[in-house]
Amino acid sequence: MRRPIKVTVWNEYRHERKNEKVKEIYPNGMHAVIAEFLNKEDGINAGTATLDEPEHGLTQEVLDSTDVLIWWGHTAHNEVSDEAVERVYKRVLDGMGLIILHSGHFSKIFKKLMGTTCNLKWRAVGEKERIWVVEPGHPIAEGLGEYFEIPHEEMYGERFDIPAPDTLVFISWFAGGEVFRSGCCYHRGAGKIFYFRPGHETYPIYYKSEVQKVIINAVKWAAPANGPEVQFGHVPEPLESIR
Repeated sequence: MRRPIKVTVWNEYRHERKNEKVKEIYPNGMHAVIAEFLNKEDGINAGTATLDEPEHGLTQEVLDSTDVLIWWGHTAHNEVSDEAVERVYKRVLDGMGLIILHSGHFSKIFKKLMGTTCNLKWRAVGEKERIWVVEPGHPIAEGLGEYFEIPHEEMYGERFDIPAPDTLVFISWFAGGEVFRSGCCYHRGAGKIFYFRPGHETYPIYYKSEVQKVIINAVKWAAPANGPEVQFGHVPEPLESIR
């Protein structure tokens, strides 16, 4: 029997302590809500870490025991130390899964893994978002309909300055007319990365059942595979005799 997938939900945890509207929606932080619904799923064991903990809660010990790291950041990307980013980067290359949520697109770690600015258009007026499933056979889309809607969200619009995804699972349409690549899968080294767009802090996005379903599916998809250990460097002995 496979052991549970160990998830660490990382959050800045700044808006929830400084903005009364956000605090009302997420009194214990977005990370607590996400960890709570993940822990209700068989086969997942979720803990949390936040920016203001020592080493941002991302010590080598924590990362070594993490199968999938979930990341939500917004106002304090530059406060994340380069040392912590490098630890996360190396763990992803070694096989740890990484799920980047919403404004985490501007995080140091996502930009490092993408190699681009990860910039985009945005507008925060609470318009409707319709999220279309464009890859219905993908594991992250399991259990969803053709589309689902979020009644009030912040708009993100193209162009989204990212490399072309290995697989595009979702495209969003907004009531103002913009579209956005909102569910993007990547592979880096042995690790799998999923960017998922919804999650503006002033709306109760992470209580929505379809959003929770996507994150649960993404955790299962991004969890490390038990493949062979990769060897690099000089190989003195050939597999076959060389004449």
